[in-house]
Amino acid sequence: MLLTITTTHPPASDLSYLLHKHPGKVQQVEISGGIAHVFYPEVSAEKCTIALLLDIDPIGLVRRNNGPAGNEFALEQYVNDRPYVSSSFMSAAIVKAFSTAMNGRCKEKPELVNVAMPFEISLDVLPVRGGEKVLQELFVPLGYSIESTRHIIDPAFPSWGESRYFSVKLRNTLTVQQLLSHLYILIPVCDNDKHYWVGRNEIEKLLEKGQAWLPQHPARELITVRYLKHQKSLANEALEILLKDESTVLEEEAPLTTERKIRVHDLRLQTVLEELQQTGAKRVADLGCGEGKLLRLLLGAKQFEFVLGMDVSYHALEIAKDRLKLDRLPANQQQRIQLIHGSLTYRDKRLEGFDAAVLVEVIEHLDPPRLAALEKTVFRFAKPRIVIITTPNAEYNIKFPDYEAGQFRHNDHRFEWTRQEFAAWGDQVAAEHAYTVIYKPVGEEDPETGALTQMAIFTRN
Repeated sequence: MLLTITTTHPPASDLSYLLHKHPGKVQQVEISGGIAHVFYPEVSAEKCTIALLLDIDPIGLVRRNNGPAGNEFALEQYVNDRPYVSSSFMSAAIVKAFSTAMNGRCKEKPELVNVAMPFEISLDVLPVRGGEKVLQELFVPLGYSIESTRHIIDPAFPSWGESRYFSVKLRNTLTVQQLLSHLYILIPVCDNDKHYWVGRNEIEKLLEKGQAWLPQHPARELITVRYLKHQKSLANEALEILLKDESTVLEEEAPLTTERKIRVHDLRLQTVLEELQQTGAKRVADLGCGEGKLLRLLLGAKQFEFVLGMDVSYHALEIAKDRLKLDRLPANQQQRIQLIHGSLTYRDKRLEGFDAAVLVEVIEHLDPPRLAALEKTVFRFAKPRIVIITTPNAEYNIKFPDYEAGQFRHNDHRFEWTRQEFAAWGDQVAAEHAYTVIYKPVGEEDPETGALTQMAIFTRN
């Protein structure tokens, strides 16, 4: 099994400093089950490639009783693909060969640690249970472009069909630390298996290596469940931690007056509720409903005859179901609400036919391609009469005590817009999809910076 990492960031040879591996030497690292060889096929100022080649001893795996632990069939420890594919053995090799880089340290050139570089990553051969769809779900939200070639089971017998094995090329611009943390977690997630016993300490590894990106990843449930080898109790514990606090640190420390009496997020929800009540809407969809706080407010208002809550997080929907006590509601109340699992980047006929749709602090979590897909899903296909969207006002950020230039309120935000930028986007969306739009502040409005949150109210023409 082979992993190569290539960069063209000048001088490309600096990659050797970041990964703490001398480009003139072939180095070896012992891992459970074999040896990992580290070497450089190419080193120059223009292009540098480092390779990680695993040599797994299949006989040694059996002798140490350390072979695949899935027990899918009686001879699995003797007949398996572990010596030939990128799996949890590759993750173990990554963390052992590049531990210093994974911890964000570079003694010789520390300024490189936080530099985003263009990388091309090749993986041969990667088992992916779920195929191309799973590859896209795991890597695209992190900004990767993907080239993959799926291998057939046997060229001599094409009727046997395709295998679950892929040759994969990934491209992205990010830091070395980010790249390694992604590969460390997602390689065994693709494989949906591990070569060792998974216990509670695996939760700590997952949260440590994924702390900067996993809580906001749209496939965090899939990643968590597969990484923890489908052990429900461990996965639930990890997901509870990941979902524990979805509010922003900066906002909690904001120097608010009236808004401190009403928590920032509660103020947003109350404002959205009041706007919905003024529209006369009876059927409302909360898109990106999270744990159901707005849904609870909507159910408490008799005006709303039917309420839909949709979220990409299945676990968040489970929490919403518990908080709303749906199974204990009277039958007439249960008929007023529905929770569905789905993504706003795909057309969904279940979203059609609503008077109003709301997206509270959702759009800033999407990169441009996914935001464009959301626009089509909501405004072109679902076409509610009213769409209410809230998003942070970037101009207000300077009022936060610990604010640093360029800092976002949440580490998963892909952008934070000024009032002018939000209006430019909203005006364009309205013009393209036959809506009119007005903008309002949410909370107390500072004469210079505006309010903490900004809101757009779209009305279909």
